Amino acid sequence: MDFHCHLDLYPDARKVYAETLRRVEFTWLVTTSPRAFAATSEILPTHPRLSLSPGLHPEVADKKQGELPQLLEQIQHSQLVGEVGLDGSARYRQHFELQLQIFTAVIQRCQSLGGRVLSIHSRAAAAEVLDTLQAHEGFGLAVLHWFTDSPSLLRRAVALGCWFSVGPAMLQSANGRKLVAQMPRDRVVPESDGPFAKYEGEPVMPWHSLRVADGLSTAWAISQTEAVTTLCVNGERLIQKMRTELGRQSQ
Repeated sequence: MDFHCHLDLYPDARKVYAETLRRVEFTWLVTTSPRAFAATSEILPTHPRLSLSPGLHPEVADKKQGELPQLLEQIQHSQLVGEVGLDGSARYRQHFELQLQIFTAVIQRCQSLGGRVLSIHSRAAAAEVLDTLQAHEGFGLAVLHWFTDSPSLLRRAVALGCWFSVGPAMLQSANGRKLVAQMPRDRVVPESDGPFAKYEGEPVMPWHSLRVADGLSTAWAISQTEAVTTLCVNGERLIQKMRTELGRQSQ
Protein backbone atom coordinates (compact mmCIF):
# COMPACT_ATOMS: atom_id res chain seq x y z
CA MET A 1 0.00 0.00 0.00
CA ASP A 2 1.12 3.55 -0.74
CA PHE A 3 -0.96 6.42 0.56
CA HIS A 4 1.03 9.31 -0.95
CA CYS A 5 2.79 8.94 -4.28
CA HIS A 6 3.50 11.25 -7.23
CA LEU A 7 3.38 8.34 -9.64
CA ASP A 8 2.84 10.63 -12.62
CA LEU A 9 6.21 12.33 -12.03
CA TYR A 10 8.47 9.29 -12.21
CA PRO A 11 10.55 8.97 -15.37
CA ASP A 12 8.67 6.55 -17.62
CA ALA A 13 5.50 6.95 -15.56
CA ARG A 14 3.51 4.48 -17.66
CA LYS A 15 5.99 1.70 -16.89
CA VAL A 16 5.97 2.54 -13.17
CA TYR A 17 2.16 2.65 -13.27
CA ALA A 18 1.96 -0.85 -14.75
CA GLU A 19 4.45 -2.24 -12.23
CA THR A 20 2.62 -0.54 -9.37
CA LEU A 21 -0.69 -2.15 -10.35
CA ARG A 22 1.06 -5.51 -10.45
CA ARG A 23 2.80 -5.19 -7.08
CA VAL A 24 0.83 -2.77 -4.88
CA GLU A 25 -2.59 -3.46 -3.40
CA PHE A 26 -3.59 0.22 -3.22
CA THR A 27 -1.91 3.45 -4.36
CA TRP A 28 -3.03 7.02 -3.73
CA LEU A 29 -1.70 9.07 -6.60
CA VAL A 30 -1.59 12.71 -5.45
CA THR A 31 -1.12 15.53 -7.95
CA THR A 32 0.52 18.94 -7.67
CA SER A 33 -1.90 21.04 -9.71
CA PRO A 34 -5.36 20.88 -11.30
CA ARG A 35 -3.87 20.78 -14.79
CA ALA A 36 -1.59 17.91 -13.76
CA PHE A 37 -4.62 16.04 -12.41
CA ALA A 38 -6.51 16.54 -15.67
CA ALA A 39 -3.53 15.44 -17.79
CA THR A 40 -2.78 12.41 -15.63
CA SER A 41 -6.44 11.39 -15.73
CA GLU A 42 -6.17 11.15 -19.51
CA ILE A 43 -2.80 9.38 -19.62
CA LEU A 44 -3.15 6.76 -16.85
CA PRO A 45 -6.27 4.57 -16.97
CA THR A 46 -8.48 4.23 -13.91
CA HIS A 47 -8.07 1.06 -11.85
CA PRO A 48 -9.70 -0.30 -8.66
CA ARG A 49 -6.31 -0.45 -6.90
CA LEU A 50 -5.33 3.13 -7.70
CA SER A 51 -7.00 6.40 -6.70
CA LEU A 52 -6.03 9.68 -8.35
CA SER A 53 -6.75 12.94 -6.55
CA PRO A 54 -6.77 16.62 -7.54
CA GLY A 55 -4.46 18.92 -5.62
CA LEU A 56 -2.49 22.16 -5.61
CA HIS A 57 0.86 21.83 -3.88
CA PRO A 58 1.78 24.79 -1.64
CA GLU A 59 5.25 24.96 -3.18
CA VAL A 60 3.71 26.05 -6.48
CA ALA A 61 0.92 28.23 -5.06
CA ASP A 62 2.28 31.40 -6.66
CA LYS A 63 2.54 29.77 -10.09
CA LYS A 64 -0.74 27.83 -9.98
CA GLN A 65 -3.07 30.19 -8.11
CA GLY A 66 -5.06 30.79 -11.30
CA GLU A 67 -6.03 27.11 -11.32
CA LEU A 68 -7.88 27.29 -8.00
CA PRO A 69 -11.37 27.49 -9.58
CA GLN A 70 -10.55 24.37 -11.60
CA LEU A 71 -9.45 22.59 -8.43
CA LEU A 72 -12.63 23.49 -6.57
CA GLU A 73 -14.64 22.04 -9.45
CA GLN A 74 -12.54 18.86 -9.51
CA ILE A 75 -13.04 18.33 -5.79
CA GLN A 76 -16.77 18.02 -6.37
CA HIS A 77 -16.15 14.83 -8.36
CA SER A 78 -13.44 13.20 -6.22
CA GLN A 79 -13.66 11.64 -2.77
CA LEU A 80 -9.91 12.24 -2.29
CA VAL A 81 -8.02 15.55 -2.37
CA GLY A 82 -4.26 16.00 -2.42
CA GLU A 83 -1.63 17.12 -2.34
CA VAL A 84 -2.75 20.33 -0.65
CA GLY A 85 -1.63 22.23 2.44
CA LEU A 86 0.84 24.82 3.64
CA ASP A 87 4.62 25.21 3.60
CA GLY A 88 6.19 27.70 5.99
CA SER A 89 9.81 26.86 5.27
CA ALA A 90 12.17 29.70 4.35
CA ARG A 91 12.07 28.96 0.62
CA TYR A 92 8.27 29.28 0.36
CA ARG A 93 7.35 31.55 3.26
CA GLN A 94 7.09 34.62 1.02
CA HIS A 95 3.91 33.22 -0.52
CA PHE A 96 2.43 31.95 2.73
CA GLU A 97 -0.63 34.21 2.74
CA LEU A 98 -1.47 33.07 -0.78
CA GLN A 99 -1.00 29.44 0.27
CA LEU A 100 -3.35 30.03 3.20
CA GLN A 101 -6.01 31.57 0.96
CA ILE A 102 -5.87 28.56 -1.37
CA PHE A 103 -5.84 25.99 1.43
CA THR A 104 -8.73 27.68 3.20
CA ALA A 105 -10.76 27.70 -0.01
CA VAL A 106 -10.06 23.98 -0.46
CA ILE A 107 -11.12 23.12 3.09
CA GLN A 108 -14.24 25.26 2.79
CA ARG A 109 -15.11 23.46 -0.44
CA CYS A 110 -14.65 20.06 1.20
CA GLN A 111 -16.83 21.18 4.09
CA SER A 112 -19.58 22.42 1.78
CA LEU A 113 -19.60 19.08 -0.06
CA GLY A 114 -20.02 17.05 3.10
CA GLY A 115 -16.39 16.05 3.62
CA ARG A 116 -13.44 14.62 1.74
CA VAL A 117 -10.31 12.62 2.60
CA LEU A 118 -7.25 14.85 2.17
CA SER A 119 -3.50 14.25 1.92
CA ILE A 120 -2.02 17.34 3.55
CA HIS A 121 1.45 18.90 3.42
CA SER A 122 2.31 20.78 6.63
CA ARG A 123 6.06 21.44 6.64
CA ALA A 124 6.88 24.26 9.10
CA ALA A 125 3.17 25.15 9.09
CA ALA A 126 1.37 22.50 11.14
CA ALA A 127 -0.14 25.06 13.53
CA GLU A 128 -1.77 26.97 10.67
CA VAL A 129 -2.92 23.74 8.99
CA LEU A 130 -4.56 22.58 12.19
CA ASP A 131 -6.09 26.01 12.82
CA THR A 132 -7.72 25.85 9.39
CA LEU A 133 -9.02 22.33 9.87
CA GLN A 134 -10.38 23.12 13.32
CA ALA A 135 -12.21 26.18 12.00
CA HIS A 136 -14.10 24.08 9.43
CA GLU A 137 -15.87 21.24 11.19
CA GLY A 138 -17.12 18.64 8.76
CA PHE A 139 -14.32 19.11 6.21
CA GLY A 140 -13.69 15.36 6.26
CA LEU A 141 -10.58 13.40 7.24
CA ALA A 142 -7.00 14.70 7.21
CA VAL A 143 -4.05 12.44 6.45
CA LEU A 144 -0.95 14.43 7.38
CA HIS A 145 1.81 13.49 4.95
CA TRP A 146 5.40 13.34 6.28
CA PHE A 147 4.57 15.26 9.49
CA THR A 148 7.76 16.88 10.83
CA ASP A 149 6.60 19.51 13.33
CA SER A 150 6.74 19.49 17.14
CA PRO A 151 5.49 16.81 19.55
CA SER A 152 2.97 19.31 20.95
CA LEU A 153 1.49 19.92 17.49
CA LEU A 154 1.48 16.19 16.89
CA ARG A 155 -0.63 15.75 20.01
CA ARG A 156 -2.99 18.46 18.77
CA ALA A 157 -3.28 16.73 15.38
CA VAL A 158 -4.07 13.45 17.10
CA ALA A 159 -6.76 15.14 19.20
CA LEU A 160 -8.32 16.50 15.99
CA GLY A 161 -8.57 12.98 14.56
CA CYS A 162 -5.80 13.25 11.97
CA TRP A 163 -4.11 10.25 10.39
CA PHE A 164 -0.45 10.14 9.32
CA SER A 165 1.26 8.77 6.22
CA VAL A 166 4.88 7.83 6.88
CA GLY A 167 7.56 6.65 4.46
CA PRO A 168 11.04 5.14 4.66
CA ALA A 169 12.71 8.48 3.94
CA MET A 170 11.04 10.14 6.93
CA LEU A 171 12.66 7.70 9.33
CA GLN A 172 16.15 8.62 8.17
CA SER A 173 16.06 11.63 10.50
CA ALA A 174 16.14 11.61 14.29
CA ASN A 175 13.15 13.96 14.41
CA GLY A 176 11.14 11.68 12.16
CA ARG A 177 11.88 8.67 14.34
CA LYS A 178 10.99 10.63 17.48
CA LEU A 179 7.64 11.70 16.05
CA VAL A 180 6.54 8.31 14.71
CA ALA A 181 7.22 6.81 18.12
CA GLN A 182 4.51 9.12 19.47
CA MET A 183 1.95 8.65 16.70
CA PRO A 184 -1.12 6.52 17.45
CA ARG A 185 -0.34 3.15 15.91
CA ASP A 186 -3.87 2.70 14.61
CA ARG A 187 -3.68 5.87 12.49
CA VAL A 188 -0.39 5.41 10.63
CA VAL A 189 -0.29 4.26 7.00
CA PRO A 190 2.66 3.79 4.62
CA GLU A 191 3.70 6.16 1.85
CA SER A 192 6.53 6.44 -0.64
CA ASP A 193 6.34 10.13 -1.61
CA GLY A 194 8.17 8.99 -4.71
CA PRO A 195 9.88 10.06 -6.80
CA PHE A 196 10.81 13.00 -4.54
CA ALA A 197 11.64 10.95 -1.42
CA LYS A 198 14.94 9.10 -1.54
CA TYR A 199 16.04 6.03 0.38
CA GLU A 200 19.65 4.87 0.22
CA GLY A 201 20.18 7.38 -2.57
CA GLU A 202 17.40 6.13 -4.83
CA PRO A 203 13.80 7.33 -5.33
CA VAL A 204 11.36 5.36 -3.21
CA MET A 205 9.11 3.28 -5.44
CA PRO A 206 5.44 2.62 -4.55
CA TRP A 207 6.19 -1.06 -3.89
CA HIS A 208 8.89 -0.03 -1.38
CA SER A 209 6.58 1.93 0.94
CA LEU A 210 6.27 -0.92 3.45
CA ARG A 211 10.01 -0.71 4.10
CA VAL A 212 8.93 1.88 6.65
CA ALA A 213 7.99 -1.09 8.85
CA ASP A 214 11.69 -1.61 9.61
CA GLY A 215 11.92 1.73 11.39
CA LEU A 216 8.46 1.52 12.89
CA SER A 217 9.22 -1.82 14.51
CA THR A 218 12.12 -0.17 16.35
CA ALA A 219 10.19 3.00 17.22
CA TRP A 220 7.21 1.01 18.49
CA ALA A 221 9.24 -1.80 20.08
CA ILE A 222 7.40 -4.51 18.15
CA SER A 223 8.45 -7.10 15.58
CA GLN A 224 8.77 -6.17 11.92
CA THR A 225 5.99 -8.64 11.11
CA GLU A 226 3.69 -6.95 13.60
CA ALA A 227 4.57 -3.54 12.17
CA VAL A 228 3.68 -4.69 8.64
CA THR A 229 0.42 -6.19 9.87
CA THR A 230 -0.47 -2.98 11.71
CA LEU A 231 0.15 -0.87 8.60
CA CYS A 232 -1.92 -3.18 6.42
CA VAL A 233 -4.83 -3.26 8.88
CA ASN A 234 -4.72 0.54 9.15
CA GLY A 235 -4.57 0.83 5.38
CA GLU A 236 -7.66 -1.31 4.93
CA ARG A 237 -9.53 0.82 7.47
CA LEU A 238 -8.52 4.02 5.70
CA ILE A 239 -9.51 2.62 2.30
CA GLN A 240 -12.91 1.78 3.76
CA LYS A 241 -13.26 5.38 4.94
CA MET A 242 -12.39 6.56 1.42
CA ARG A 243 -15.02 4.26 -0.06
CA THR A 244 -17.55 5.55 2.43
CA GLU A 245 -16.93 9.08 1.18
CA LEU A 246 -17.34 7.86 -2.40
CA GLY A 247 -20.62 6.17 -1.52
CA ARG A 248 -21.94 9.33 0.09
CA GLN A 249 -21.12 11.34 -3.04
CA SER A 250 -22.96 8.91 -5.32
CA GLN A 251 -26.18 9.11 -3.34
